[in-house]
Amino acid sequence: MARLTFMFWMNATLLLIFVAGHTTLWISGINRLHGLPWHDRTLKPIRHLHDFAIVAFPCIVLWRVGLTGPKLLLGGSWSALDAFWQVVFCICTLGVFGLAWAIVRHLAYRPPRQQIRQQSTVTDIARQLGSKPIGHGPHSRLVRFPGNEQFSVELSQKTFLLPQLPVEWNGLSILHLSDWHFSGTIRKEYFEQAAEIASREEVDLVCFTGDLLDNPALVDWLPSTLDRIPARLGRYFILGNHDWYSDFQPTRAKLTGLGWHDLGSRCEVLEINGRRLAIGGDETPWIGEHPTFPGDADFLLLLSHAPDTIAWARAQGVDLMLAGHNHGGQVRIPGLGAVFSPSLYGCKYASGTFYEAPTLLHVSRGLAGIHPLRYRCRPEMTRLILQSGG
Repeated sequence: MARLTFMFWMNATLLLIFVAGHTTLWISGINRLHGLPWHDRTLKPIRHLHDFAIVAFPCIVLWRVGLTGPKLLLGGSWSALDAFWQVVFCICTLGVFGLAWAIVRHLAYRPPRQQIRQQSTVTDIARQLGSKPIGHGPHSRLVRFPGNEQFSVELSQKTFLLPQLPVEWNGLSILHLSDWHFSGTIRKEYFEQAAEIASREEVDLVCFTGDLLDNPALVDWLPSTLDRIPARLGRYFILGNHDWYSDFQPTRAKLTGLGWHDLGSRCEVLEINGRRLAIGGDETPWIGEHPTFPGDADFLLLLSHAPDTIAWARAQGVDLMLAGHNHGGQVRIPGLGAVFSPSLYGCKYASGTFYEAPTLLHVSRGLAGIHPLRYRCRPEMTRLILQSGG
């Protein structure tokens, strides 16, 4: 009897491991597909297939392997497993290794040495407003889930030591904003409060790295939200894949009309204290092409919607790259971190700071999302302080 109990738990554990590997493979695939220039009309049925496969597979395994066939949960032997299931479980094993690597990478992550300081404050916007600012847009029921941190906004301040930064710019500050996702699910008051928080920060530059509107009709929210945030040297923006899903030209026109600088597929050069800062914008692979940086700039700053352009940025010698798109995963599991991250790199650049010479990359968790669900992954706005060390 004891042997049968031991065999049951051993086989059940192995089947659960294979199920975890299967789930990992599907999630890895769906993450990378969302890094391609595919429209949401194409991606949506694939996501539905992904959801069905993740739920159906353990049920099929339980019935066809655990309770019938080799009956591994009823005292059966693995030697009775037919060739089909042997192949399936071998493929699942690849996912198990991928899951193990993701856990190791998450636990081993540390900010690079260029990030010398970080502090943050958290504001409960729902408490400030007296209620949750929930609208009537898509997926509004998700906002009501218990423990959802969607309205708990973190304002971070990170200090980067960059020896290549001109000493004349020591202390240059950048407010990095990303992924506000106006959809109507979250009411305008939330974004107005976030803009009020951001406007209290004295900064030299404001940089927005895409995904502003899911509902183009909400373009009129911009004057009372983003336009309330000042910057001494200018405000710069690019668009993202969610802007691309609909007509994004009115968004460009509205923001430029409010005094923001459109960096889509282009570059601007600022002369600051006698030195030249080149700021480029990259909306690929969804819109346009890579920007062209001048050869005589003292420092290269790239705004890219997705961190997937990191290899191109390194080849151009970009000094600092700001990105969003991945939302930090929105739901982070203890010991594992982000699970869903729409990137060709999976969850590697879900959020945070990374250094791959010569480029320092900062990935924002963003402020909202079309699926407004946040656990252990608060919405974020970040003030970056650059120090030259000179």
